[in-house]
Amino acid sequence: MSSPFTVTRGQIVARGLSNCCPNCGARTLFKEGSLFRLNAECRDCGLKFERKNDEGFFLGSMSLNYGVTIVTFLVPVMLLAWQKVIGVTPAIVIAGIGSIVVPALLYRSSRSWWLMNYYVFLPHHLPANGGTGHAGEDDNV
Repeated sequence: MSSPFTVTRGQIVARGLSNCCPNCGARTLFKEGSLFRLNAECRDCGLKFERKNDEGFFLGSMSLNYGVTIVTFLVPVMLLAWQKVIGVTPAIVIAGIGSIVVPALLYRSSRSWWLMNYYVFLPHHLPANGGTGHAGEDDNV
């Protein structure tokens, strides 16, 4: 069975995992030469990444980032300390440093993953699929 969408959910996932625009697949999420500055929109297709009236949209990416950090970094450090593989003091130091460094390293990916999650569930919001690229397009949002 073929998808009624031009951009399929599989393509959205692949683009999200590779930090690409969910609409056209271009590598335009972040400003060139910057690690942390998100472009307001895709320079290739015009999909708006930043939402002027929805400052909390990317709050989900921050929560996703913290969740991944806790599960993949802080819990293993805690378990190593609990099993006495490492001492408590080194575990606290490692956890403290890691709780700052790991979210910074995952920042770009978490932003991309959050856009991916949004458009996987609402692919009809993508301009390539006939939407306008933002919330408020139907009663489901």
